[in-house]
Amino acid sequence: MMNAFNRSLRILSTGAALSLVMISAPQAFAATPADTLVEALAIDDIISLDPAEAFELSTAEVTANSYSLLVMLDPADTSKVVGDIAQSWTVSDDGMTYTFKLKPGLKFASGNPITADDVAFSFERAVKLDKSPAFLLTQFGLTGDNITDKAKAADPQTFTLTVDKPYAPSFVLNVLTASVASIVDKKVVMEKAKAVTPSADYKWNTDFGNEFLKTGYAGSGPYKVLAWRANEAVIMEANPNYYGEKPKLKRVVYRHIKESSSQRLALENGDIDVARNLQPGDLAAIEGKSGLQVTSAPKSTLYYFSLNQKNPNLAKPEVAEAFKYLVDYSAIGDKLIKGIGKIHQSFLPEGQLGAISDNPYTLDVAKAKELLAKAGLKDGFTVTMDVRNTQPVTGIAESVQQTLAQAGIKLEIIPGDGKQTLTKYRARQHDIYIGQWGSDYFDPNSNAETFTYNPDNSDEGKNKTLAWRNAWDVPELTKQTQAALLEKDSEKRAAIYQNLQKEVLENSPFVMLFQQIETAGYSSKLKDFKLGPSFSTNFVYTVSK
Repeated sequence: MMNAFNRSLRILSTGAALSLVMISAPQAFAATPADTLVEALAIDDIISLDPAEAFELSTAEVTANSYSLLVMLDPADTSKVVGDIAQSWTVSDDGMTYTFKLKPGLKFASGNPITADDVAFSFERAVKLDKSPAFLLTQFGLTGDNITDKAKAADPQTFTLTVDKPYAPSFVLNVLTASVASIVDKKVVMEKAKAVTPSADYKWNTDFGNEFLKTGYAGSGPYKVLAWRANEAVIMEANPNYYGEKPKLKRVVYRHIKESSSQRLALENGDIDVARNLQPGDLAAIEGKSGLQVTSAPKSTLYYFSLNQKNPNLAKPEVAEAFKYLVDYSAIGDKLIKGIGKIHQSFLPEGQLGAISDNPYTLDVAKAKELLAKAGLKDGFTVTMDVRNTQPVTGIAESVQQTLAQAGIKLEIIPGDGKQTLTKYRARQHDIYIGQWGSDYFDPNSNAETFTYNPDNSDEGKNKTLAWRNAWDVPELTKQTQAALLEKDSEKRAAIYQNLQKEVLENSPFVMLFQQIETAGYSSKLKDFKLGPSFSTNFVYTVSK
C-alpha cells in the first residue's frame, strides 16, 4: 500500500486511478505525486454536489473550484464584485432589471459552448427544484411559475434578470456570487435528467438532472469533478477547456480525515500536502518544523448552537437566556479554539457592514439558575444536542454539557457525521444543534436573513433559514430584515443591522460562540497555497509544487 496512491495517480488511466484511490483504506497514504495536490479535510458535511442543492462549507469550496458564476468576488478585494463569465452588466433606471453580456467563446468542460440559455436554465432549475439554497434566489420574487420570464436569454450572449424590488445593486450582485448561482451545462444535465410524475408538492415533470448532479458534474470551472464518495474523497482534474488562468496541477484530491492528530501525522510523513483541520495542539506541534509551514485567514464563518422552539422547555425566553450564561466562553477561547477562532457573540462576523463586537455573556451559573426558576424549571430538565463528530465542535459540546449540569440541565449528546446531523437539523427534528454558519455572500443580509428572517414558520415554509429551522417565529424582525435591503444609505443600513444583532443577542434561541480563523499546515514544496476569506474563495488552481 505504501506506493499505491502514488502509482495510481501517476501511471494509470483516470478510471483506473479513481478506482484504486477509492478502494484504498481511508487512512492509508503514500508520497503525493508531483502533479497532484492532496488535502486532508473533513468532508463528511457533503450531502450533494449539485450547486442547486449543496449548502455546506466543504461543497462551497469544491463548487468554487469546479463551476463558474456570472460574477464573483474579487480575490484581491472582497468588497468588489468582478465578472466571471460576464464581461459586463448594466442596471435599468428603475433598479429592477440586470442585463449581463457574456464573454465570447467560452466552453464548458464538456466542450459545449456557454450561452445565456445555460445561465437562464441554471436559475430556472435552482428555483424549481427549491432545495435549501433556493431562497437566495427566490428572495428576489422569483418563483417556479415566473422564473422563465424573470431570468431569460435575450440572445445567446445576453442574460437578463428582473427582480421584484429596487434593491441596492451591491446586494443583488453579491448574492449572485453564491454557489446556488453557479452555471451548469444545460445539454449535459438534461441528457441525464429523469422524468418525474408531478404531484401537489412538486409540479414539474423532470428532476432537472438533480439525481445525476448529486455525484456528477456539468461545469466550466478550472477543475472538473471526477468523483465524490461520501466520507472518502473528492477527486478533481484540470479542465482543459477552462477560459481563465490554467490550473498549475493536474489533479486535486480532498481526502476525508477527521482527526486532527491523523492529519498532522500524515503531513509530517509527507503523505498529504495540506492538513486543513488541525486543532491548536497539533498546529503548535508543526510550527517551526523543517519542510512545513502554517497559514491562516479570518473567515466569515461563525460557530453557534441553537434551541428548537418546538421544544416547550427551550421555547421559554428565560431558558434561552439561561443557556447564554451557561457557556464557559473563556475556557473555550483559551483551550479549544486558541489560534483557530475568537469569541464572537453576534451574528454578523467582524468586517461586515454593521457588525458589532459586543460580547456581554460570561459563565454565570447563579444567574442562569435564577432564570430557570423564573421559567418554572428550577430543577432543570433533560435535553439532547446533535453533534458532528469533529473538533472543535465535540469539545465545545462536552464543555457545554458540563456547565449545563451545574444548573441542573442534563444534556445528552447525540453524535453523528455531518450528513446525519444536518439532515435532522434541516427537518426541524432536533432539540439543540451545534454547528457553523458561513456567509453565502459578502453582504450583511446573508447572515441577517438566515438568523432573523422567517416569513412562514409552518413546516411547509419555503424559506428554510436558520430562524425557520429552529421554529423561531419573528414577524417584526422579518420586516426589519427586509427593510434593510431597500435602504440605499450605508449608515442607515448599518444601523438596522446593529439593532437586529442586539435583538438576537438578547432574545433569540441562538447562542453565538466564536468566529473562525481558518488555519492549515502545509508542505513547503507548495507554491502559492493560501486560504481565502471564505470557503468559496479557497482557490486551488493557483497552487503548484
